[in-house]
Amino acid sequence: MRRNGRPTLLITGSNGQLGFELRRSLACLGEVIALDRAACDIAEREHVRTLLVRHRPDVVVNAAAYTAVDQAEQDSSTASLVNGIAPRWLAETTRDLGGLFVHYSTDYVFDGRHTRPYTEDDTPTPISVYGKTKLEGERAVMAAGGPAIVLRTAWLAGAHGSNFLKTILARARTHERLQVVANQIGTPTTAALVADATAHILARHWLAGDPSAFPTGVYHLAAGGETSWHAYACEILRFARACGATLQAGPDDVEACISQDPPSQAVRPAYAVLDSTRLCDTFGVRLPSWEQGIHWLVEQLIS
Repeated sequence: MRRNGRPTLLITGSNGQLGFELRRSLACLGEVIALDRAACDIAEREHVRTLLVRHRPDVVVNAAAYTAVDQAEQDSSTASLVNGIAPRWLAETTRDLGGLFVHYSTDYVFDGRHTRPYTEDDTPTPISVYGKTKLEGERAVMAAGGPAIVLRTAWLAGAHGSNFLKTILARARTHERLQVVANQIGTPTTAALVADATAHILARHWLAGDPSAFPTGVYHLAAGGETSWHAYACEILRFARACGATLQAGPDDVEACISQDPPSQAVRPAYAVLDSTRLCDTFGVRLPSWEQGIHWLVEQLIS
């Protein structure tokens, strides 16, 4: 509910790598209520509803999720609750309060059999429990019937929290050789880019626009281009060294290997590049190449 003419924006999962960036990017739009898991466990239905009714936000941005991809294979009930069922509760309550619901999903809703970027018109066929539960959440959010937008992103990396980029930098400081998978293709996307694009969409098309004309639906939001995990790791180390980082391993010390998923772990999509054209055309968002975003993030981490 608007207070002193300023909208209220509520973030769940505010302490994750995306939630952390959303706290920054949304701060200029209004009053931000940032709730981490301790303050708002989205798996607790009545608690969530009570919180939302108390604050009556104009926008609810759900950055909370079960992201332990391998663990989800053995803990499907919890993954389904957090990723699939809880988003429906959030979306329904937000709808009842007259607000907009923003939800995030993943490239893992696709099976990775394509050889060209996936569009929103491609049929999702997830091959892991994580991907299946995230697709369940997407469909539940849209079925709630209120103003809502689902943003699918991929290979997220941020300055806060754990991710591949930070792991590669840490290992390169103490190891002379690294081994990285080369047969999985995607698009590294910074959490800052996703957060900034979200703020742009809200500022231009919801808070300052006609809410009844807001283009609800599912959109892809990923940086431009594509790469393998191996080439990604090489570029991280190349640029880090160019920026003066002291590393034991450089790009020539990264060995390419082929992924062989153990039976106990989730199967990853071999090709999971997202085409973000629809988002750019609909909301006027400009997305940089993955290299630009990763260079910026590396500079932040080693400075």
